[in-house]
Amino acid sequence: MSTTARTLEGKHVLLIVGGGIAAFKSVTLARELLARGATVDTLMTDAGQRFVGAVTFAGITGRAPLTDLWDASFSGELHVELTDRADLIVVCPATADLMAKAAAGLANDLATAALLCAKSPVLWAPAMHTRMWDHPSTRSNIAALRARGDLMEGPVVGALANGAVGAGRMSEPTAIALAVERALSPRDLLGVRLLVSAGPTHEALDPVRFIGNRSSGKMGIAIADAAARRGAEVTLVHGPIAIRPAHSSVKLQPVRSAREMQDAITALRDVHDVIVMAAAVADYRPAEVATQKIKKSGETLSIELVKNPDILAGLGSWRGEAKRPVLVGFAVETTDLVGYARKKLERKRCDCIVANLASDGFEGDDNVVTIVSADGEDALGRAPKSTVAGALLDRIKALLKTV
Repeated sequence: MSTTARTLEGKHVLLIVGGGIAAFKSVTLARELLARGATVDTLMTDAGQRFVGAVTFAGITGRAPLTDLWDASFSGELHVELTDRADLIVVCPATADLMAKAAAGLANDLATAALLCAKSPVLWAPAMHTRMWDHPSTRSNIAALRARGDLMEGPVVGALANGAVGAGRMSEPTAIALAVERALSPRDLLGVRLLVSAGPTHEALDPVRFIGNRSSGKMGIAIADAAARRGAEVTLVHGPIAIRPAHSSVKLQPVRSAREMQDAITALRDVHDVIVMAAAVADYRPAEVATQKIKKSGETLSIELVKNPDILAGLGSWRGEAKRPVLVGFAVETTDLVGYARKKLERKRCDCIVANLASDGFEGDDNVVTIVSADGEDALGRAPKSTVAGALLDRIKALLKTV
């Protein structure tokens, strides 16, 4: 079963719930943030409490929402303590009124006092009627908040509360959660152009059958998503897969067969700084593809197979002695993991090989890998594929600095 990558592990998010009909979606946002590993404090405005009950957030986050600047049970300065421990403040929904107060520097309730006391980034998720969104006052307030470094996620064009369609609909909670990830991730790969392959290839037998493998594409997609969070320009060349990257900035290039994947990567290789071959490319394909469905007949069926192009070896040969693009290969083995990976590293002229046993990586959400390079082996313990992706990108970042 697929699980959300814990990309916000150790992060503390202060969620400010404004007063708008979209406030019910802030409950889903809290769940999204928790699933990603964040600790979530909820601060509710008076208007926000008219749309969602405080007990809902208490049940979901395990922490009682905060609502009153004048809470006598708290001995310190509540707005100061809240913002001291926050790595990010998210305002969801962000109403026109709340943005206007923040732009003006007002601090007459707990939410505005916390915003005025903020030392972390602030991410606004606006939600309002189109006429309010388009009003010159709102536009001026948004410009003032942006000028201070605040971030905006949305709004989008869509159905509004009164049934009209227009700009002002709040972004969906998953999109806001991804914006939180981007805001809290190091942007250390800005400007890096990264090409990733993922998933299996399907080699046709006839119009309805193919030869394939059990690769899900999850590892390659985890690399693509992690790189996008860190600012890279990512293109994903993928075989038939059931999942897609979370980040919409990832450019998708779907293919089916090994030869289609080779053609796509050859066309793209010159304009990328890094190529990561995480796909499980079929080694062989049928020598002939039947034009009609092969009917069941005899007790046995013999199919002649011919070798597919070795895309990784071709990239290594094309690159030669050059140091760009950085070239990373993957090796899935069933025995002698490091030995086979080291032979592959040398034979295919890669910068490093990410090796794992088939039993550890195929189809699951976790992986156990060893990164093999000329410098040695770096064995990573069992970890989510998103964590493995981050460790690999750290290695790639170091390789980029050597050229």
